[in-house]
Amino acid sequence: MSLSMRAKPYIIPEYSLTGDLLAYLNCGLQYRYHSKGSLPPSTPVQMWFGEFIHSVMEEAYLRWQQGGQNQRFPWNWVPDIRNIELEINRRLRAKGLYPTPRLFCPYTASASTQGLCPDTNHPHKLIASSRAEAAINTWGPHLFPLVHEAEVRLKGIRDMPHYRAGVSRSNYYGINGIIDVISSIRLQSSVPGNLILRYVQNNEDLQRLIDSLPSDEYEIIIEYKGMRRPPIQSPLWQYHEWQIYTYAWLRSQQPQSRQVVAGILFYLNELALSRVDMEDLKNDVINRRTDIMPQGLNLQNIRNWRQRSSLPQLSGTFKEERSIRIVPCYPSGMRNALQQFDNVVNNIENCVLSEMRGRGITSSWQPNPAERNCTACDFKTFCLHPAPGPYRPTVP
Repeated sequence: MSLSMRAKPYIIPEYSLTGDLLAYLNCGLQYRYHSKGSLPPSTPVQMWFGEFIHSVMEEAYLRWQQGGQNQRFPWNWVPDIRNIELEINRRLRAKGLYPTPRLFCPYTASASTQGLCPDTNHPHKLIASSRAEAAINTWGPHLFPLVHEAEVRLKGIRDMPHYRAGVSRSNYYGINGIIDVISSIRLQSSVPGNLILRYVQNNEDLQRLIDSLPSDEYEIIIEYKGMRRPPIQSPLWQYHEWQIYTYAWLRSQQPQSRQVVAGILFYLNELALSRVDMEDLKNDVINRRTDIMPQGLNLQNIRNWRQRSSLPQLSGTFKEERSIRIVPCYPSGMRNALQQFDNVVNNIENCVLSEMRGRGITSSWQPNPAERNCTACDFKTFCLHPAPGPYRPTVP
């Protein structure tokens, strides 16, 4: 009697746009330790706040859908928004994500311990809460009525770039993401004075694209970013555009979906800047590295601001303009974005195969030295190429 051998498992590698592709582009070696090695960062500032602000906006939308008092704006921080924040913070803690000091107050008014807050007079509206309140009250009244589908999970499959039989792990790879969707029907039926509709109508490139469509049915996808608006010459500016195009392609793979004509990125930190954000904004303005330049009093206040002084007053319109970015989706741009992400997947797969062949981690995965990345990175002490800083490389 002969026994058959079990076939080797056939696994298709899965990649998410933010958790894998953008993380690898940020730093390959850091991505290896966090994602492949499952080593959580000790100071997950960007990770915590990114998930926090996404979840707060989604939960606020779900409560807005319930109607009644939830559809009146502005929302009060206590109790409307604060209850959402505490619920989201509990969810993130269950996943092992904790806020850093001076970012978020996790205590209720009944708490007697000071913790990492300035005093025991809880709750404190720290920077995360200020941004959540500003995001909901600035964009909620205009965005929530337009949302056609929320938390849409996208998944697609693509040919593995440079596939080699017997060498590559698979001849396909999967790609996934989560988006909110605005439909043309919701846009056309929106009430007058909708701020987002005004930005859409004033975008000439998007209007030309809409006018060229054979049908008046289309979709716009939404992406929240827990960060400031990046400079136009920075890699992040291009990466976010590729992300929107890739989301548009994934959406097109779903049955009964309409053509995606654009993506809207909300850079929610622009509504409540930190000191570091303000310093970066001032540098962008002085060097003209941003597409949304201040004028008049805004320009004067930014140029005259000094690091140790209080944050300057900026107009609400200027904050709104910097917070929203519309990316029209052209077929040629989609092809280019997909090719770029194929290249990233190919690089990741080559790093994985290199490690499988016996090479070390630091030899297989390349770092991307940058002062802000390396300062908060847990692996800088044994990284072979860290950004200059007050630390010395040591043996891991």
